[in-house]
Amino acid sequence: MNKLLVIAAAAASVFTGFQAGAQGYPGTKPISIVVPFAAGGPTDRVARDLAEAMRKPLGGVSIVIENAAGAGGSIGANKVAKANPDGYTLLLHHIGMATMPTLVRNIPFKVDSDFEYLGMVNDVPMTLIAKPMMAANTYKELAAWINQNKGKINLGNAGVGSASHLCGLLFQNALQVDMTTVPYKGTAPAMTDLIGGQIDLMCDQTTNTTSQIEAKKVKAFAVTTAQRLGTPVLKDIPTLQESGLKGFEITIWHGLYAPKGTPADIQAKLSAALKVALKDPDFIKKQEGLGAIVVHDKRMEPAEHKKFVAAEIAKLSPIIKAAGVYAD
Repeated sequence: MNKLLVIAAAAASVFTGFQAGAQGYPGTKPISIVVPFAAGGPTDRVARDLAEAMRKPLGGVSIVIENAAGAGGSIGANKVAKANPDGYTLLLHHIGMATMPTLVRNIPFKVDSDFEYLGMVNDVPMTLIAKPMMAANTYKELAAWINQNKGKINLGNAGVGSASHLCGLLFQNALQVDMTTVPYKGTAPAMTDLIGGQIDLMCDQTTNTTSQIEAKKVKAFAVTTAQRLGTPVLKDIPTLQESGLKGFEITIWHGLYAPKGTPADIQAKLSAALKVALKDPDFIKKQEGLGAIVVHDKRMEPAEHKKFVAAEIAKLSPIIKAAGVYAD
């Protein structure tokens, strides 16, 4: 009986200590947000802006960005899935959370069960852009150029599994035209080669293309949203739908995740801090300047975030399977 009492007391002590630690979260210990792509890319920029906006509602704690690129975003995601579920290692990932289950062979984690979903961050439209010396000046002229140059077109992307890779697959599928896909190790080298004319086309996030479009270093032909965007740089660029490519609509969203098993009260604190950050005027202004739309709908809620990702997996999986591409 005494042994049982000792065990019970020990268990109570551990539980009490855990609760106290959870209530003191995050304290002064830095929080890491893992970005599963290279530094300087679109997702990295979103993560750094978000980290700054979440610092204040989390008591001013330091939030550092850790880049862990490779294998279609699965290396960084796996790092978080296997991390200590104490709230100090988080994941910021984009639509790759919906493409990895199909795109990555032998994925070492389960998207639906190895993470705690904390809420969506933003929607990022895509832009169809071309090398600056492209002869076409309108989408109609570009479409004619594509038809005239079948088998000779180079379509760049930031790597297998990247947002630009996915958009490129959808674009080829919509046109029923095969292009030579050129994967790079990140957005920056792909953009450099597009500007230099080594590749012809790319479909990439506004967070990466807006400044290049404004500087006239690339030609912009269309955005991938249902309506035109309202930002100063992009407001006059037509949508692919109004340009004649009916039904083409894609946005690259970002969400925040913690490892499975993160205590519920820590999840609640992180989710609450995220909601505060999404209302931060400076964060909104920075995102709008990049053409991104900060989430202010029900997807801010963890359950709705998870439901949305499940729906995206169901929508995108058949397209990826049909393309027959994989990120090993």
